[in-house]
Amino acid sequence: MLVAVHTVILLGAIILGARMGSIAIGFAGGLGVLLLGATGVPVTAEAIPFDVIGIIMCVIAAISAMQLAGGMEYLVDLAERFLRRNPKRITVYAPIVTWLMTVLAGTGHTAFSTMPVIVEVAKEGKVRPSRPLSAAVIASQMAIVASPISAAVVFMASALEPLGVGYLQLLAVMLPATFLAIFPMAWVANKVGPELDDDPVYHQRVKEGLVAKPGERADYVAPRGAKASVAIFLAAIVIVMVYATIISDQVGLIPNPTVPRNEAIMAIMLAAAAAIVLATRTTAAEILNTQVFRSGMSACVCVLGVAWLGTTYINHYIDDIQAIAGDVLTAKPWLLAVVLFFAASLLYSQAATAKALIPAALAIGVSPLTALAAFPAVSALFVLPTYPTLLAAVEMDDTGSTRIGKYVFNHPFLIPGVVCIFVSVILGYVIGAAVV
Repeated sequence: MLVAVHTVILLGAIILGARMGSIAIGFAGGLGVLLLGATGVPVTAEAIPFDVIGIIMCVIAAISAMQLAGGMEYLVDLAERFLRRNPKRITVYAPIVTWLMTVLAGTGHTAFSTMPVIVEVAKEGKVRPSRPLSAAVIASQMAIVASPISAAVVFMASALEPLGVGYLQLLAVMLPATFLAIFPMAWVANKVGPELDDDPVYHQRVKEGLVAKPGERADYVAPRGAKASVAIFLAAIVIVMVYATIISDQVGLIPNPTVPRNEAIMAIMLAAAAAIVLATRTTAAEILNTQVFRSGMSACVCVLGVAWLGTTYINHYIDDIQAIAGDVLTAKPWLLAVVLFFAASLLYSQAATAKALIPAALAIGVSPLTALAAFPAVSALFVLPTYPTLLAAVEMDDTGSTRIGKYVFNHPFLIPGVVCIFVSVILGYVIGAAVV
């Protein structure tokens, strides 16, 4: 009986949070934890992923400093130059840009800056904007599992290292698997929906004067310090990767490091933020007002709430989960990807999903290769059309092509997203078998 009650609390909190949206997902997670505790489930602070939250906060701090210094504008200008090379191929170029920016930044919030450019270039090339926008949003979500500084990757590396799969091996699998999956996903996205000129909604909006004419690329002069901020941030990423390499078990140049990898990432990112502020002479207090900082800190609260809720529930029932799911996952290991897919669609965080489910999967005997290959499935944040970047894409498309149907699930992100995850998982198995 209690199992049913606790399961209802878990699912109820997640659904409530999803309905409220944004930071409220974390609030609902805290409510769920409170109710679980009140009904007999032990609640401890150890279930809170402080390492994940800490990494997100520190990375967001560095990116926000770069944004304030003009570095994000500079990167968007570079992206715009690339996208305008061939507007007809925007559906392929757009996800490449957002994937690359997210891999470097460790957060998908960088996609916000490129969306207006994608819409303008799509209209210029007479391409239905929903196609490149959906591909771009999905690519930015997928890139989280391939970013060397994302909290999800760092946690996954920590979970797999005791089983013989190191940080570098994880990146060696996820980087090509997620990048190559972009291309079949873009091809599918290019088939979704009618052509722009055949869309009655678009023509109606044109008649009503709601569709702006595509603008020409404006002359851009990088502000003082913009290039320096980007250089500092990229240098910090390189330092993180080099340090993680030399302290890894595979390389072992520093067998007992005084600064472990997670702590090093946090310290390096905070140091990078300090260096950007000093080098560009920006006002540190203004960082708090940047769009990236607000979005990133909201993500921290969301991760805290949902990961705490999920981990608390799973830890309490881990023996039952092992008994029920152990044999099933042993016989059909691909089901782990399915479980991660549906969990991520409700938890709205790659890191939170991985934190909640990967330890349990490994505990019941799932192989490291299977866990690694299934890892891209934690990026299924597009299933419910409520994720911030997805909603932003809908709002920024003034043609009305990027719209959510009355049945909720009939939106342009679903099919390309499923294709991207499916291909990434398959490639994860193939590449992982060679690397691990």
